[in-house]
Amino acid sequence: MPAVSASWAGHRFAARLGPAARLVVCAAVPWGLCVWLGTSFAPVPAALPAVLILREDVFAAPRLALERMAGVMAGVLVGVAVLHWLPVSSASFLLMLLCGCAGMYLLGGSGAPNQQVLVSALMIYATAAPGYPLARLEESAIGIAVVALLGPLLWPPDPYRAARDELDAYRTDLCALLDGIAARAALGQPAPAQPGADVFWQRPHALAASLDGTLARLRLVPLKRTDSARLAGLRPRLHLAGRTALTLQFFTGELTDRARDAAVPDAAVRDLAPLVRATSRALDEALRGADCSATLRRARALDAAHRAAHPTRHDAVLRAGLHLTHEALGDHAG
Repeated sequence: MPAVSASWAGHRFAARLGPAARLVVCAAVPWGLCVWLGTSFAPVPAALPAVLILREDVFAAPRLALERMAGVMAGVLVGVAVLHWLPVSSASFLLMLLCGCAGMYLLGGSGAPNQQVLVSALMIYATAAPGYPLARLEESAIGIAVVALLGPLLWPPDPYRAARDELDAYRTDLCALLDGIAARAALGQPAPAQPGADVFWQRPHALAASLDGTLARLRLVPLKRTDSARLAGLRPRLHLAGRTALTLQFFTGELTDRARDAAVPDAAVRDLAPLVRATSRALDEALRGADCSATLRRARALDAAHRAAHPTRHDAVLRAGLHLTHEALGDHAG
């Protein structure tokens, strides 16, 4: 496994190169602009927006930039007003602190206080130098403008790669879950309820929604070219993952109910083991984009054999989720 671990670490490192390079560029460009304009010799406020605004979702940068600029302006006004009327003292500091906190919550966006108000007010209060408030406004405005305009254009996310990697991670976890269920079923033991099961079964739907949101925002990035052919090939697999998540959630729920009533090894559950394994293999192949027809035929044959051996209505309900999963796989395979 060391080779796998090293490969995974290398993949994570490569995935972080783009965001790191974006941050460096968005911090260096406004610094250089401010030095060229002569605002100060060390225009740190121009570089701060790159650190404080850029997130994994680069398309949030313009909104965060506006919130930050409003906070800077309010904080500068608070600091200047307090120093204009009162000298530096405990009383003026307390007044500035109260006004800064009030501005934080008045200008708060997205349900969170705008901390930039108090930060800017503290900086103005601590640096009572002529011209510093104006220089901080200019440098902050330049840094914020660069981040808002340049950030989304630099190394925008690859929606296909992100969706493919998340789908592969879900496929791996799903197969591990089904193989674990099959191992317990071979002993006649239904699988108990798993913590976080509801969140797990929502992952395909959340992935599809995230992909649609990213593609919608990428339409605003003129330099990004989305690979439509690869995305078209990924869509059916995402649809299959979402559809089978519902059927398998029903199946695992029935197993959980069966586990509450089972005092001795359950023969119907024990005979499910090969059926669950075959269904897992078919799903693994289909979600990888491979042909699952042969494995699906074997799963359906095992389903028919289980139905013949355990024909009761109670056992039919237990198999129903797997049967619906086969139907979804059949529709996917065409």
